[in-house]
Amino acid sequence: MTARIHWRENAIERSARWWSSRAAPSPERVRVVDDALAADEGYGQACQGVGLLWRGDFHGARQLLAALGKRAERAVRPARTAVADAAAFHRYRQARAQRARTLGMLLVELDGDYRIALRRAPDVRAACRAALGPPDGTPTVLSLRELQGFVGAHEWRLKGIDVPDAGGRIHPHYGVFAPVRSEYVGLVAQAPLPVALQAADLAFDLGTGTGVLAAVLARRGVGRIVATDSDARAIECARDNLERLGCADRVQLQVADLFPDGRAALIVCNPPWIPARATTSLERAVFDPDGRMLAGFLHGLGAHLVPGGEGWLVLSDLAEHLGLRPRRQLLEAIAAAGLQVVERRDARPAHPRALDVADPLHRARAAEVTSLWRLAEIPPNKRGT
Repeated sequence: MTARIHWRENAIERSARWWSSRAAPSPERVRVVDDALAADEGYGQACQGVGLLWRGDFHGARQLLAALGKRAERAVRPARTAVADAAAFHRYRQARAQRARTLGMLLVELDGDYRIALRRAPDVRAACRAALGPPDGTPTVLSLRELQGFVGAHEWRLKGIDVPDAGGRIHPHYGVFAPVRSEYVGLVAQAPLPVALQAADLAFDLGTGTGVLAAVLARRGVGRIVATDSDARAIECARDNLERLGCADRVQLQVADLFPDGRAALIVCNPPWIPARATTSLERAVFDPDGRMLAGFLHGLGAHLVPGGEGWLVLSDLAEHLGLRPRRQLLEAIAAAGLQVVERRDARPAHPRALDVADPLHRARAAEVTSLWRLAEIPPNKRGT
């Protein structure tokens, strides 16, 4: 059943479809507001869970959201600690979640064609179609932050991200994690290909997302690639990018939780790096409860490799610096799966957050290293020795 939001406006009971990327329930109380609303009053109402349905100037709504953001940041920013540990990480996530809930109380209404009936409102129809699908004539209420996310994602999709190792620009779709961190792409572009590819020219790319790593493998000369993802939206995004880059004929796309059928000479997996719960589809590229995808990759790798094949695990050690997963646990999981480390290649992050000294998790981010682990099966005669 489609979620709905209800409110009273001009003595008339009204309702509309409710949309939230976090599957948050619609506010139980809704107040219709406009440019006369003071930021302090709006912040107090938002903190109490009152939905503020905006009817004023659109630019006024953006200004109010910025003002609410400043107040929320002061209220929830956790203090920096000498050690970035698991407790600090969970406090950080709780603070960000509280901030998101508060700012998510500023609401806008889209008509049945995704238009905004506000003064100076932009045309967001293309961005909404990309995120929500074709309009069906039903009005929709959502947070202004969600709408801004639609617009930002659509701009990324149109502009694309230059990834030279993939042979051009990658265009992420809404809800699909963008390859903005080039270090992990570079690791896949530079690691020596396994000799087994000469006899069995097939690679798997697990959790392909935008298709960027499948494109890198194709550009490196791998003849056939099967790329999987559990999200149908990601599969469509990968198909779009691979067609743009001229390598779609070498990549077969499948909706699958992890492995496709068969065996390959090379299996690449860049699983979520943080063993924690994701709250949106986009966060599933970063957060994975209990490291399920990582465990699934390691446990299933041997059964899907040809003799002499390799599995490439691309993984950040940020979870280790946060005390969420010790290195020992990773090494034990590799050994328990009957695998050995052929080589490990490291890269330091170059993204801006690693340099932000004001970030409560700065110590962990500054120490982070992304690694490509080249894994192979332990020969039967050496197992247990």
